[in-house]
Amino acid sequence: MRDWFDVKSIRSFFATSALAVAASGPAYAEPDAGAYLAARIAIMDYDFALSATYLDRALIDDPQNPVLLEESLRAHFALGEFDQAYGLADRMIAIGIDSQTANFIAMVHAAHTGNWQRIFVLLEQGQSVGPLVDGLAQAWSFVGRGRMTRAVQSFDEVIDSPGLRAFGLSHKALALASVGDFEGADAILSLPPEQGMQRTRRAALARAEVLSQLGKNDAAISLLEDFAGSAGDPVFLDKIARLRSGEVLRFEFVSGPVEGMAEVFFSVAAAIEGDADDDYTLLYSRAAEALDPTHSEAIILSARLLEALGRFDQANETYAKIARDDPIYFKAELGRAAALDSAGRTDTAIEVLKALIRNSAEMPDALASLGDMLRRNSDWAAANAAYTRALATYGPSDPSRWIVLYTRGITSERMGNWADAEADFRAALQLQPGHPSILNYLGYSLVERREKLDEALDMIARAVEAQPDSGAIVDSLAWVLYRLGRYDEAIIHMVRAAELEPLDPIISDHLGDALWAVGREAEARFQWQRALSFAPEEKDAIRIRAKLAKGLDKVLEEEGAPPLTVPRDER
Repeated sequence: MRDWFDVKSIRSFFATSALAVAASGPAYAEPDAGAYLAARIAIMDYDFALSATYLDRALIDDPQNPVLLEESLRAHFALGEFDQAYGLADRMIAIGIDSQTANFIAMVHAAHTGNWQRIFVLLEQGQSVGPLVDGLAQAWSFVGRGRMTRAVQSFDEVIDSPGLRAFGLSHKALALASVGDFEGADAILSLPPEQGMQRTRRAALARAEVLSQLGKNDAAISLLEDFAGSAGDPVFLDKIARLRSGEVLRFEFVSGPVEGMAEVFFSVAAAIEGDADDDYTLLYSRAAEALDPTHSEAIILSARLLEALGRFDQANETYAKIARDDPIYFKAELGRAAALDSAGRTDTAIEVLKALIRNSAEMPDALASLGDMLRRNSDWAAANAAYTRALATYGPSDPSRWIVLYTRGITSERMGNWADAEADFRAALQLQPGHPSILNYLGYSLVERREKLDEALDMIARAVEAQPDSGAIVDSLAWVLYRLGRYDEAIIHMVRAAELEPLDPIISDHLGDALWAVGREAEARFQWQRALSFAPEEKDAIRIRAKLAKGLDKVLEEEGAPPLTVPRDER
C-alpha cells in the first residue's frame, strides 16, 4: 500500500533499514552472557516477547548498557508494550545515550501525553528522528499549542523541502480540517497531482469527509465511486451508504494533533512497507497505534508485518483488536484466519472463516479464502463447495471470478471430475487469456490424460513464453514433448527445468524417464535416485522404486500404459 506520497521521493530519508545507536554514554559492564546470547537468538527469529524477557534480565546486572537498552526498547515497542518502551527511552536520553530509536519513541510519548513542549525541547537538543518526521512533528506540535499560524508555516517548510511536498500538503490539509477550516483543506486536497497532491486512497477518504462537511455529499459520493480500487472496499462502501442516506459525515480522519501525529507515523509505515525491513516498519505502525488505538489501518498493517516476520500468534492478537462494528473488521478476520493457518492452527482458522461467512452473508472473499484453506489441506470436496458458493456471489462480469474458477477447477481435477475441471479452466482462460498458471495447469492435465496433445503443447509453450524462469512450467513443456515421443527435445527442456528447480522430485523423475527413453539408462537411474532423495509423495516414490528395480518399459507394461515410441533395440 502506498499512501499520501511516492515512496521513491523520500527513499533517501529512509535508506537505513535499522535505527542507529551510538554508545556515546558512559562506560558499561559486560551483560549476563547467557541472557544476552539467548536474547540475540530470539532477536534473529523476531521473537519480540522472548527477546524482551532475556534483555530485561540482562539489564538487571547492567542497567546502562546502550545495546541492551536499544534492543529492549525495540522489542517492547514492537510488542505494543508502550509504557515499558517509554520508560526505556526516557532512561536512555537521561543517561546521554545517542539513539534515534529513543528519540523516536520519546517523541511518540510526548505526543501521546500532549506534551508538545517536550517535542520542541527534543528537537532543540538535536534528538532528531529525521527531516520528515521532525518537520511534521514540529508543525503538529504548534497545532497542539493552538498556534495555527506558526503551524501552517511549519507545514509550508515541509512542503518546500525537496521530495516532501506531498507529505507537507496532505498534513497541512488535515490540520486545517481538524480546526474546522474545511474550505482551506479542500483547496489543498483538490490540487491535481502535478501540483503535488497525489490521488491516494486515504486522501480520498479524508476529502470525502471534508466535502460532506461543506454540504457536498453528491461530490463526496462521486469522488469515492470514481476512486480506483474502491470497488468492494468496506470503508468506501460504508461512507457511500451513509452519504446517500443524507448523513453529514463528521471529520474523523484526524480529530486533533495527537491523531495527526498518528497519521504521520502511519503514512511513513505505509510508504516504506516492502522497501525497509519489516521490523523497522513495524515501529512506525505501532507508533500510530500508540497514538490512536482506533486507527484500524495501522492495526492491520502491524498485523500484516508480524505475519511477514513469522510471528503468527502476535499477528492473530493484533488482528483481533479490530472491533466488530468497524467496516474493516471483515478484512481483519480474513487476515486473522490466514495468520492462524500459518501458525498451524488450521481448524481454528477454518472456524473463523465459517463464522465470518455466517455473520456477513455470502461474502465472496471469505468463501474463496475458505476454499483456498480447505484446498491446501486437500479437502477437495469441501473446497469445491466453498468455491461454488463464492462464484454464485460474484457478478457475472466481475474480473475476480477467474481465480475462483481456476482454483475450483483444481479441486474438480483432484476429485476425478475432469469434465467440470476442464470447463472451469477454459472459463478462467476466457477471463484471463494467456494467464500462464491456467495455461500450464490445463495443458499439463491434458498431457497426463494423453488428450489434445497438440493443443496442450501450444498452451504450455505460451505459458513458458510468459514465465521462462518457472521450473514447473518449463517441465510441463518438456513433459508434453516426452508424451509426443520427442524425447531429445524433452531432455533439453527437462535439464533447464532441473536447473531452475534443482530439488524438485517430479522434475528429476521426469528427466529420468526421458533419459531412459533414449537409452541413457545409467543417467536415468541416477535421476530417479535423486528424485527419491527429495522426498516425493509416497505414491510417486513407489513408482520410482519400481522403475529402479525393473526399468521404465516394464513399469509401463504393468500399468497398461502405451510403450515408449522408440523401440528398445534402437536406443
